[in-house]
Amino acid sequence: MEGKQQQQLPPPPPGSAVPGAGGEERRSEEGKDAAGGGALGRPLGPTPSQSRFQVDLVAEAAGRPAEEPRKGSGEGGAAGKGSEEAKGRFRVNFVDPSAGDESPGEPGGGSSEGGNVSFQNGGDTVLSEGSLHSGGHHHYYYDTHTNTYYLRTFGHNTMDAVPRIDHYRHTAADLGEKLIRPSLAELHDELDKEPFEDGYANGEEGTPAGEAAATYTPDSKGVVKFGWIKGVLVRCMLNIWGVMLFIRLSWIVGQAGIGLSVLVIGMATVVTTITGLSTSAIATNGFVRGGGAYYLISRSLGPEFGGAIGLIFAFANAVAVAMYVVGFAETVVELLKENGTLMVDEMNDIRIIGAITVVILLGISVAGMEWEAKAQIVLLVILILAIGDFVIGTFIPLDSKKPKGFFGYKAEIFMENFGPDFRHEETFFSVFAIFFPAATGILAGANISGDLADPQSAIPKGTLLAILITTLVYVGIAVSVGSCVVRDATGNVNNTIVTELTNCTTAACKLNYDFSSCQTGCQYGLMNNFQVMSMVSGFAPLISAGIFSATLSSALASLVSAPKIFQALCKDNIYPGFQMFAKGYGKNNEPLRGYLLTFLIALGFILIAELNVIAPIISNFFLASYALINFSVFHASLAKSPGWRPAFKYYNMWISLVGAILCCIVMFVINWWAALLTYVIVLGLYIYVTYKKPDVNWGSSTQALTYLNALQHSIRLSGVEDHVKNFRPQCLIMTGAPNARPALLHLVHAFTKNVGLMICGHVHMGPRRQAMKELSTDLAKYQRWLIKNKMKAFYAPVHAEDLRDGGQYLMQAAGLGRMRPNTLVVGFKKNWRQGDMRDVETYINLFHDAFDVQYGVVVIRLKEGLDISHLQGQEELLSSQEKSPCTKDVIVKVDYSKKSETDTSIAFAPSSSERTPTLHKEEDEDGKTPTQPLLKKGSKSPSSPLNLADQRLLDASTQFQKKQGKSNIDVWWLFDDGGLTLLIPYLLTTKKKWKDCKIRVFIGGKINRIDHDRRAMATLLSKFRIDFSDIMVLGDINTKPKKENIAAFEEMIEPYRLHEDDKEQEVADKMKEDEPWRITDNELELYKTKTYRQIRLNELLKEHSSTANIIVMSLPVARKGAVSSALYMAWLEALSKDLPPILLVRGNHQSVLTFYS
Repeated sequence: MEGKQQQQLPPPPPGSAVPGAGGEERRSEEGKDAAGGGALGRPLGPTPSQSRFQVDLVAEAAGRPAEEPRKGSGEGGAAGKGSEEAKGRFRVNFVDPSAGDESPGEPGGGSSEGGNVSFQNGGDTVLSEGSLHSGGHHHYYYDTHTNTYYLRTFGHNTMDAVPRIDHYRHTAADLGEKLIRPSLAELHDELDKEPFEDGYANGEEGTPAGEAAATYTPDSKGVVKFGWIKGVLVRCMLNIWGVMLFIRLSWIVGQAGIGLSVLVIGMATVVTTITGLSTSAIATNGFVRGGGAYYLISRSLGPEFGGAIGLIFAFANAVAVAMYVVGFAETVVELLKENGTLMVDEMNDIRIIGAITVVILLGISVAGMEWEAKAQIVLLVILILAIGDFVIGTFIPLDSKKPKGFFGYKAEIFMENFGPDFRHEETFFSVFAIFFPAATGILAGANISGDLADPQSAIPKGTLLAILITTLVYVGIAVSVGSCVVRDATGNVNNTIVTELTNCTTAACKLNYDFSSCQTGCQYGLMNNFQVMSMVSGFAPLISAGIFSATLSSALASLVSAPKIFQALCKDNIYPGFQMFAKGYGKNNEPLRGYLLTFLIALGFILIAELNVIAPIISNFFLASYALINFSVFHASLAKSPGWRPAFKYYNMWISLVGAILCCIVMFVINWWAALLTYVIVLGLYIYVTYKKPDVNWGSSTQALTYLNALQHSIRLSGVEDHVKNFRPQCLIMTGAPNARPALLHLVHAFTKNVGLMICGHVHMGPRRQAMKELSTDLAKYQRWLIKNKMKAFYAPVHAEDLRDGGQYLMQAAGLGRMRPNTLVVGFKKNWRQGDMRDVETYINLFHDAFDVQYGVVVIRLKEGLDISHLQGQEELLSSQEKSPCTKDVIVKVDYSKKSETDTSIAFAPSSSERTPTLHKEEDEDGKTPTQPLLKKGSKSPSSPLNLADQRLLDASTQFQKKQGKSNIDVWWLFDDGGLTLLIPYLLTTKKKWKDCKIRVFIGGKINRIDHDRRAMATLLSKFRIDFSDIMVLGDINTKPKKENIAAFEEMIEPYRLHEDDKEQEVADKMKEDEPWRITDNELELYKTKTYRQIRLNELLKEHSSTANIIVMSLPVARKGAVSSALYMAWLEALSKDLPPILLVRGNHQSVLTFYS
């Protein structure tokens, strides 16, 4: 399309079948097939075919009849061998009537050039509306007289994409490329405009660590993937059947008896089965990548638990290698000792043999997964032969073995061995603790999840079947060994009973053997001989081979698991120090560095050779991960996230919770100090990762549960009536961009943090299309900025024609249920005299609107000003170069030349009268603003040094971030507004930065009752339980202000007066109508007293409060429609000029303080 012919396959002979995009075969009239981009290099997937259609566009002008689709559209064109493997890819072949040749499709995910958007979905050829209207090289006109669609395939004559798996991929996975569906903007926006520039849907950006280009198609040749038998079943069986089977099981039967042994095995199986079910549920809830238990837990519970478990699970596997290798070495050394061929001494021989063994195992692992899998199969065969050898041996009782306690299957022995006979201070739980590690190993298959062809079906099938088979074998061997061998035997042939004894009680006695001398101690029998299974077996060396096989296979599985888990952990960059281990090599992305690290850890522990201390810690590490896998399933089910829908249905959230609790109990049963140590390590790592806050978002169940709790509590809160005791200032601050007015933000945050709601309102004006793009990018960017700066606030942008509309929208719609703002906070409009008076009208009307909806109003003024946005541009660009790459926010920058539209977020804080071009800020590449105060004190911008005023402004912008020291908060509570004027300063003093400040209260009164008024106020404050350092009654508020101050005020308002007395009535009326903010002579006369009061208060403030840290004062209220905006603005200016930071506060005249309990 649009003349782009990027790749065309050579034409085959006419009429031949050509394999197409998904493996289907197609035939065109001219024997040619146009290869779409999606057909190139895509590996065929094993998924069964969904429906496919074949459609040909035939040119009637050429006079060729339409060829009937061979098998009919209803059968989906399912001809051809490859069709079963296709993944539902569609193709439409277009024939150009003029060219007489087929046009090949475009590869890639859609090109956008102006409005001509031609979209190609990996083999689909799609025409956009754009290509019908605007110019291009050659186009298809849908004209019934020239072209006819026969059996038009649904979804192929439009730019809209039909549902398809490639749209839902995260990155270029090995299953095929990620395609990007057309964005809503591309479908919906006007054609002559540029479409949106992003293509990602909700939170699908992928992790920052490994984002690949969306169109990249990986080369999948040579990658080794395992099925469920080789990958999971074999591995799990080998890992579960350990040395325990051959060396310790007979001793457990001797101690606990057959009955309790079966119970021990059953209890262990219950724990592993519940964990197996939970693992299956998580593994089938979406695509599983490499990393096994770590991947499952981190994607379910989040990086905190995942990171903690990933590290200890990888370490546990590394040390388990040492444990299994030492088990192997001990057996070899036993054999050497029997034959008297020790090399040095027992301990050093174990070290030498262990070191050699682990080097060989490392070689097998590094050779590649295919070799490792072959070695596992060989070991499994040896293991099964050894078990078979034992079973056959039980049926062949030899006389030579009877003195050693083996008599073949006898009911007497079964009855005697059924009950327990605990000796040497063993108990049921100590025996259980010894057996339980033999049941672990169920995650051996899940640990190599990245190397499985289909982890979703392989992990449940393989793991659960392995648990079933190994449990049956354990029970079978326990019962058979308990039925054949007595507990004690001397091994002495002379202990046969010649004369019949009358008081025969033991089974051996009934079988004519007297082992009564074993009270002192024997070497044979279940209790004394660990090698009972070799003694019973038909061919003893096979049992030794079985022991070697069990230990080496477990060691090999652990040696492969540990690096794979560690590599997945490092790829996610949860512990930045380990980043170097994320690198993989070769086709299978083998973690060679991880192998080396695992090898060194294992070698270290082999050289220590004291594994009795290590073993319980390892078991507990495994159990901790089992507990968390179970808890993950419970947590995800509890959170009711719509994304939790496992394909494996045989799980239950409560059973998973029981499984998690059982795992924790078993940890203590096995070894209480190791359990405590494990808890401490997991907790420590959890706190570390939480503190570090890795920049990942995996949609964990923790997020889902947080949302659910917030939702439920919000709804519950809505059903509760407000009470004055629970009143909180919930502030809607009109900040514009939050980082533009840091002083405003930090001061309000000081009294709302952990107390009330804080919403940063940002009104976007200007062209709607541009503003809509800014809204979406700003929302994510500024909310992130607030969080990074530890601001407990929400960011709420709206688009409106002007500031007043935007303010109204926010006041009416911001918040949720009971968590709605009740106080509007604005910065003082410092530059009101230089700007357009219509802006002042809008600004003052906001106050009226707030009072209309029963909001309180707070106006904050700093004499230096609040708005630092014109100083920010260059600093932000500098800091953006230092930041690490992360998910990109596409920010569309458009410069507006009109003065009124330049600042798309005009708020009410000062800014220079000339809007500077840097005001339309260039944001960082990744849409994140610097996390700390944006401009450091005294920092110089690269282009021009700061002038004195700007330097002061910068200093002032950070003043509320510092500790305030021992100073005063002066509260001028002149009018009773319900108590908000008093509550805000009280809340300030509860915060750490303000706690040393003292509250001084100023009230108006009469000169002859000053003491009475002071006592009355002191009583009120003490009833409110608010500490104050002083109360001052001002008796001279109504004194006339100084003449020069009155003159200065009159000079200030002169440009805004109407002077209607000097004009004709008609002219004056017309002027008032056009400029409603003008001050009439009548109004000035009427409010003369109020005007003088504001000027006088300013004099008093300078006299009494010029050294205060902050002043909180009652805001004068102007009657709507009676007081013009200019006069009201002049009052505020006169009242608050040349003072320390001042808050003008007016509550909504409903009580916010009470002295009732």
